[in-house]
Amino acid sequence: MRKSQISSLFILLFTLAVGTASAQLDPKCVNGYNPITGERCANAVTSAVPFLRITPDARGGSMGDAGIATSADANGMHYNPSKLAFADKKVGISATYTPWMRALGLQDVYLAYLSGYVKLDKFQTIGFGLRYFSLGDIEFTGENGQSLGQGRPNEFEVAGAYSRKLTEKFSAAVGAKFIYSNLATGQRVGGADIKPGVAGAADLSITYKTPVRLTKNESELTIGAAVSNLGSKITYTNSINRDYIPTNLGLGVAWKFNLDEYNTLTFTTDFNKLLVPTPRPEIDVDPMDSIPDYKQYSPIRGVFKSFGDAPGGFSEELKEITVSAGAEYWYDEQFAIRAGYFYEHYSKGNRKYFTVGLGVKYNIFGINFSYLVPTTNQRNPLDNTLRFSLLFDFEAFDAEQ
Repeated sequence: MRKSQISSLFILLFTLAVGTASAQLDPKCVNGYNPITGERCANAVTSAVPFLRITPDARGGSMGDAGIATSADANGMHYNPSKLAFADKKVGISATYTPWMRALGLQDVYLAYLSGYVKLDKFQTIGFGLRYFSLGDIEFTGENGQSLGQGRPNEFEVAGAYSRKLTEKFSAAVGAKFIYSNLATGQRVGGADIKPGVAGAADLSITYKTPVRLTKNESELTIGAAVSNLGSKITYTNSINRDYIPTNLGLGVAWKFNLDEYNTLTFTTDFNKLLVPTPRPEIDVDPMDSIPDYKQYSPIRGVFKSFGDAPGGFSEELKEITVSAGAEYWYDEQFAIRAGYFYEHYSKGNRKYFTVGLGVKYNIFGINFSYLVPTTNQRNPLDNTLRFSLLFDFEAFDAEQ
């Protein structure tokens, strides 16, 4: 198999999937700086298995990818499992289908997500999640263009979490997940056999929720924090040059206003930062093993390094924080309108887009839609794509009996 072809596959996964292709490599960069302007070059933080960072549900996807502090539903497994302890229903299940890169004419690339929770009692809740990312059919070819057969790269994650209320206003959760990434198993690159990448990870999260009265109507303030994908490195060969998985720190705030008996309005904001060391292109790799310096740390040490290793100092560290902001309006808890915005600094990926969406609840199920509107010339895998989530409320059966 051609190295350029397998590289294209990895680029598809590790850059296009998270929208960082344009910021990862700057052809005008010399020793970390643009020789014309003198400014530090674009330098996006990247990781393996970026499908773990894709917002899997249409509700969060319609609010600029925010969801750490919003009201609890089954998709809390992705954003912040600790808020599941505040869920109103005893059981919740959600299924989401996200078409991927439809604007490029691809029909067999998609993300599927199934999640849910069960409340054991008024204090304890368990949750589960299954994420599957299909990259469609790919034909592998050799050095001379001969066919080496068809492949169907795919990745998946299986996750579980335990959430518990520690007080009436505070909850915490721990979670574990298994990650499997099969990109080009059975092929060879540079004399090395390609095999599936496997990793394990943990999630830690907390939520604080309290009523606030500013006028005659009550409001509700929720603050959440989550560290996700804290786990082992991953590799697709026997090489000791392993890649970090996308460990992430997220902080979220949501303020829900009860306008009257039928109308509610929520404003929410999330801040996210990858806890992965920043590449330093101007620093030579180790001549003994050709591993870049920033990749030689252990996963835990890499997390701590990520707070202060950006070549541009503290100002560059701030640029590595993405911001999601959104609003959600509900009428009679039956019909919702949502909108949001996502921002990422141009030197760290340059993802910027508006999102809109609708939600409807009827009887035993609800359905959410979201639509992404890009605001830059950079192509996004979800450009002008409609995705949807189904949520199931099994308590409705009891109400009908």
